[in-house]
Amino acid sequence: MRPRTLNEFVGQSHLLGPRKFLANALKGQKLPSLILWGPPGSGKTTLARLLAEQVGAELISLSAVLSGVKDIRAAIARVKRAGPLFAKTTILFVDEIHRFNKSQQDALLPHVERGTITLIGATTENPSFEVNSALLSRCKILVLEALDDSSIRDIVTNALDDQTRGLGDLELTLTEQASNAIVSAASGDARVALNTLETAARAVAADDRDAIRHKDVEEAMQRRVILYDKSGEQHYNTVSAFIKSMRGSDPDAALYYMNRMLEGGEDPLFIFRRILIFASEDIGNADPQALQIALTCMQAFQAMGLPEGVLPMTQAVTYLACAPKSNAVIVAYGKSRQDALNHGNLPVPLHILNAPTALQKKLGHGRGYKYPHNFEGNYVHEEYLPEPLRGRRYYEPSENGAEAKIAQRLREMRAQTDPQDPGES
Repeated sequence: MRPRTLNEFVGQSHLLGPRKFLANALKGQKLPSLILWGPPGSGKTTLARLLAEQVGAELISLSAVLSGVKDIRAAIARVKRAGPLFAKTTILFVDEIHRFNKSQQDALLPHVERGTITLIGATTENPSFEVNSALLSRCKILVLEALDDSSIRDIVTNALDDQTRGLGDLELTLTEQASNAIVSAASGDARVALNTLETAARAVAADDRDAIRHKDVEEAMQRRVILYDKSGEQHYNTVSAFIKSMRGSDPDAALYYMNRMLEGGEDPLFIFRRILIFASEDIGNADPQALQIALTCMQAFQAMGLPEGVLPMTQAVTYLACAPKSNAVIVAYGKSRQDALNHGNLPVPLHILNAPTALQKKLGHGRGYKYPHNFEGNYVHEEYLPEPLRGRRYYEPSENGAEAKIAQRLREMRAQTDPQDPGES
């Protein structure tokens, strides 16, 4: 079921769509050296083959798992021998290029530099860490995305109906629940989806049945498939349970719901976005490190990828669940925003307006402003809010964690009387 043309290729519209990078490159019938970085089953190998066909290039394929410097040299020798005979560009495709060590990658470098070959490397690992910088600088990195649910569903449907290359001769139907199970189990990997479909279909045909059901998919996968509708009620219920578990300082429940989402095929970066929001909304200044830890863990996840990336995600979830809680930040935002909406453009107090011109000074701009750094402790009581809002309190720190110190400092500052100004600035 590999696509035979780019028109049959599913997904990666951000690269192949109109006026996108590959679409533009193909118009000129010449490709630069490329590194295709993406998760398993996203179409890296197929895309390399189709690109070579599209530009009329000779394609030589190597697997970095099975090949060494000797194989690279043999491939280059083959290109040089064929060069005088054919006016074709040669594309050397190296699958799992991150498996090549430094010397193996260095063996490619001079041939890429001289243009003897156009290199297309495929990798599931971050090339910034796994590919030599010298080689990387001579390649364009293209990031392939995991196939979305709609794309996986299309691939499954095509395979089930295609009588030439697929399973059409079995004349089977697929229940909606079984289709959802295959999509969920695939997690964006077309190979997993097709292998699951074929295994389930052969078993159903052997039983002389005509419909593939959810239990057939589970049997084919040899594991329970969590059905998780990423756009439906179950999605929102699980996310809500995840957030409420962290808010309730229950790391065990939070981890359970985290794993339900992951195993159901949820986008890990969606989970991280919820984690980042939670760090500000439910912890805030009670633990100022919480947001930084959440952000760092997300960056670590992006560098690691799956499956190892679940470790920094787990670290973030457990830290945030156990951290002191405060919703003072979101409450302060809500109150201050409401006043901004309700009261419109209230005039800024004159004494805190800038006065860069003589006229503005004459009008009283900046007159009586107390420069905090001229006072002990770099603080002096002053009115900064517009007159109708004087005395408003938006931010009320909790007595939890580090925010208790902020609350104490605010109490002390607010209790101060207006001291003698040692000089205006």
